[in-house]
Amino acid sequence: MDNSKILRTIAQKLFPFILMFGFYLTLHGHLSPGGGFQGGVVIGTAIILLALSYGVDETEKRFRENILSMLEKLAILTFILLGLLGIFFGYPFLRDIMPLGEKGCLASAGMMIPLNIVISIKVAAGITGIFYALVKYRGEI
Repeated sequence: MDNSKILRTIAQKLFPFILMFGFYLTLHGHLSPGGGFQGGVVIGTAIILLALSYGVDETEKRFRENILSMLEKLAILTFILLGLLGIFFGYPFLRDIMPLGEKGCLASAGMMIPLNIVISIKVAAGITGIFYALVKYRGEI
């Protein structure tokens, strides 16, 4: 991929801000529009932006496909374990067992924040993995 230096510089400068916005969407999803899925898509899109500007091979050196796959599987396992915590304490699956904070504060939703973080990791790793697969195979069977 032969992209211009301007495109690479802009992508490099925007990358941390896009990541920060993805983290904001993830953490504030219970207070405003957003959440784990939306934040994960934005984080995955930031990685895809680097791949489009620097090339997939260069980006895959920083965000390796096997690490992303492991993160995705670990996020699913963590989600299930968080759900089983409710059963462990005698409640239904995914029952909120954490104390609720003051209404309107960031830590006011009990288990929603850990669940949003886990979902965000899962979605970001999944979207990036799908992009890598589409670029690598390009419809070749």
